[in-house]
Amino acid sequence: MGSAVLGDAISAIRDWSGNRDKDMSAWNGKGSFGSLVFNDAEQQKRLPKNVYDALRRTVSKGEALDPSIADAVAGALKDWAIESGATHYTHWFQPLTGITAEKHDSFLSPVVDGKAVYEFSGKELVKGEPDASSFPSGGMRSTFEARGYTAWDPTSPPWLLKTGGATTLVIPTAFVSWTGEALDKKTPLLRSMEALSKQAVRVLKLFGSKADRVITTCGPEQEYFLIDLNFYLSRPDLINAGRTLFGAKPPKGQELEDQYFGAIADRAMAFMSEVETELYKVGVPVKTRHNEVAPS
Repeated sequence: MGSAVLGDAISAIRDWSGNRDKDMSAWNGKGSFGSLVFNDAEQQKRLPKNVYDALRRTVSKGEALDPSIADAVAGALKDWAIESGATHYTHWFQPLTGITAEKHDSFLSPVVDGKAVYEFSGKELVKGEPDASSFPSGGMRSTFEARGYTAWDPTSPPWLLKTGGATTLVIPTAFVSWTGEALDKKTPLLRSMEALSKQAVRVLKLFGSKADRVITTCGPEQEYFLIDLNFYLSRPDLINAGRTLFGAKPPKGQELEDQYFGAIADRAMAFMSEVETELYKVGVPVKTRHNEVAPS
């Protein structure tokens, strides 16, 4: 790293102000939680009672989704999304690439008089057909057999993605092959949850329980390193590999005890606060902040 670049990086760190002095006490985390989610309250408000009850049975009891309600749910979803500024929707899934995948389709459909109307059907909500040929599959099938399907997961509520000046309705889906093999990270999770529920209910009935379903939950522990952008852009190994491949060993490693659970630096706190704000909006609970053992 050249001395000029190093000097610029250090100056940027020294002169950073960010939201250090921003008063977050007025931000209503409770009121914002789930504000971008088509949650139970929105469903109850917008869906006919019989449709809402059928959808809740699918979510809470694992019953098969009644195809006859799909159009009603799609119509309510479309109206809610458009009222919030959405122009497109996407079947959002987690293929075996380690990242998420999405293809955006517009709600707009042209009509004969040269104008356009907003349309979104139950068929478009429930199933999509993205090309699966370029996603990894563990070698289970040839390219010419690579048809894949996305299927709406009603247990994960749709939400709104606001990015790049656009608002998109995000529909969480599973991703499977035409023969039913899982091509994603979500399908095995859903199947394992169902298997756990089945066996747990079997054991509970031995003790006289009347339970007919057991809901299992899991959440990630998120750990990350923060590095100043100026330093990052001067490190081809970090840019291309996401980890250190060359360079001297840092003068301060994990041996010292002042980092773990220590006071959180202003810039790190600003980052955490911004991430938490966005996660709360899409209904993701974030419980803990603390420094790990390693610096940064």
